[in-house]
Amino acid sequence: MRGDVVTDVRETKRFLMLQGAKVTSSFRDTLFDAANRAGMTPNEFVLQAAAEKLAASGRHFSGLFNPGDIEEAN
Repeated sequence: MRGDVVTDVRETKRFLMLQGAKVTSSFRDTLFDAANRAGMTPNEFVLQAAAEKLAASGRHFSGLFNPGDIEEAN
């Protein structure tokens, strides 16, 4: 199934626990400010950015938080 677009709206959700990242204080402050301006938590903002990068590189997945919430990057 690798490379196929997943379209099953019943796709399960899984926890993603990331920890241990250390960044500069200016990056952290900028991240928190941008996330706040976007109406997201910093975690949601970072995951959204990662999903956009994955989609832009040709990776296929049904969505980030819900199936269909990340549009195909073309």
